[in-house]
Amino acid sequence: MTGQVIVSVSGIREETAQVVADFAAEMDRRSVPLSLLVAPRLEDKYRLVSDAVTQDWLRDRRDRGDAIVLHGYDQAATKYRRAEFAVLPEHEARLRLIAADRVLEEVGLRTRLFAPPRWVASPGAVAVLPNAGFRLLAGMTAVRDLAHDTAVRSHVIGLGDGFRAEPWRCRAMVLSASRGARRGRLVRLAVSAKQLGKTGPRQTVLDAVDLALHHGAAATVYRWPMQAAVREVA
Repeated sequence: MTGQVIVSVSGIREETAQVVADFAAEMDRRSVPLSLLVAPRLEDKYRLVSDAVTQDWLRDRRDRGDAIVLHGYDQAATKYRRAEFAVLPEHEARLRLIAADRVLEEVGLRTRLFAPPRWVASPGAVAVLPNAGFRLLAGMTAVRDLAHDTAVRSHVIGLGDGFRAEPWRCRAMVLSASRGARRGRLVRLAVSAKQLGKTGPRQTVLDAVDLALHHGAAATVYRWPMQAAVREVA
């Protein structure tokens, strides 16, 4: 059975645009599209609507085959040390999803794909996603087709954005990517733009991608409807 590999990048903003663009060029040379995780607001009062450079880059990458995935509204912890959507009740989750959706529509980046910050969504958040117009949920341990109520089990292997980037974690990413691809599974690699600015983590992701491709994994992105091949990998 042929495996697949998805590579996602978070924390994209004007300050990280160049390092992400350089990484995207490396992926282009490997014919690997990216899933770009986008949030309307980030720390330090960042606002996507005021960042024309990043907007243009994201639209260009989408037109070239990358996927835009909503990655929360402002990524602020709603409870101490809990990610934005990790414990939200339905009403609050709906308000944040609607607000984020409107911002992405305004800047021409609307998407039906959702990956919660740190990949964790509460039952309330999951329940309101379909009514808010979303069709795919990329969570920590599975990718769910919300319209057809199906899922593919696959654990995110990440550096940054809630994951540690210590040497042991880097080694684990490479080994996990190699093992998953050899077994014909869906390999999900995630990295933050901040970590791409560091030599070790950046090389780790490149090595993990190269090994997955070496073992025959086909490069893809988060998308809806999910490809038949992805469903079969479960």
